[in-house]
Amino acid sequence: MTAIAGWENFYVIVGSSAGALIGLQFVVMTLISDLPGGRGAAQAGSAFSTPTIVHFSSVLLLSAMLNAPWLGVTGPSVSWGVLGLAGTIYVATVAWRMALQTLYRPELEDWLFHAVLPLVAYLTLAGSSFVASAHLHEALFAVAAAALLLLFSGIHNAWDAVTYHVFHKKPANEKPHA
Repeated sequence: MTAIAGWENFYVIVGSSAGALIGLQFVVMTLISDLPGGRGAAQAGSAFSTPTIVHFSSVLLLSAMLNAPWLGVTGPSVSWGVLGLAGTIYVATVAWRMALQTLYRPELEDWLFHAVLPLVAYLTLAGSSFVASAHLHEALFAVAAAALLLLFSGIHNAWDAVTYHVFHKKPANEKPHA
C-alpha cells in the first residue's frame, strides 16, 4: 500500500528506538535490583516499571505491524485498533494498581505520564482504526502521534524510575555520584 509505504522510515526509526529502550530498561532494572525494595515493591513495580516495558513493546509491535506487506488498509487498521483497545484496558489496570500500591504516593506528573498520556495514545490508536478507511492519511498521522506519545512517555517513565532508585532508594551508607 502506497499510503503506508511512505511511513517505512518513520516506523523503522521508532521501532528500533523502542526495541533498544526495552533492552536498556532490562539492563537498568538488573543494575538496580540490589537496592532495597521495601514493603510493596512488587506491587509498585507492576504499577510503574512493567507498564514502561509494555508501552515500549506496543510501539515495537505497532512498528512491525505497519512495516508488514499489507495488501489493504483493513488488516493494519484492525491490528492497531485491537492494540489500542488492549492498551486502553491495560492503562485502566495500571491506574488501578497505581492507586492501590502503598510504596509511593503518585504525584500529578506520575498520573500524567503513567496513566493519562498512555490512555490518550491507546484511545487514539483505537479511534483512528475506525476512521482509517475513510481518512487514511489523517489516521496514519494519528497512529504516528500515538506511537511517539507512548515512546516519549516510556522514556520519561524510565528516566523517572532510574532517578527515583538512584536518589531515593540508595542504601544509607552509599552516596550518589555527582
